[in-house]
Amino acid sequence: MPAPDLPLVDEGVLADLLASTGDDPAFVRELLETYLAETPEQLEAITAAIGADDAAALVRPAHTLKSSSATLGAMQLSTLARELEMAGRAGGLGPEVRDTAGTAMTTWAGTAAALSAWMSERGS
Repeated sequence: MPAPDLPLVDEGVLADLLASTGDDPAFVRELLETYLAETPEQLEAITAAIGADDAAALVRPAHTLKSSSATLGAMQLSTLARELEMAGRAGGLGPEVRDTAGTAMTTWAGTAAALSAWMSERGS
């Protein structure tokens, strides 16, 4: 499970991302909108892989979610996705993997709301 000291969204990561784009809020908004649109697909693929007891099928969506979440500051979700990826690579899909996936779904709701709020606050 994610460490409780990790933020849902690390605004420092978002600030660094904004700075690295030459302070281009439209580009950052586009990245965030793409992430918000594509993450449910990754979560669905994770759920399907676990439901099919297919550890190999879990690796790719979990890896993608881990990386994209970290890039955009969604640190709790990135940590959960890393746990799922590692479980898939290890080939074990026990009950704890289902619990982690459930936590990821719950975390996603809060993450999406936090990222949307961040965009709204900046008018970007």
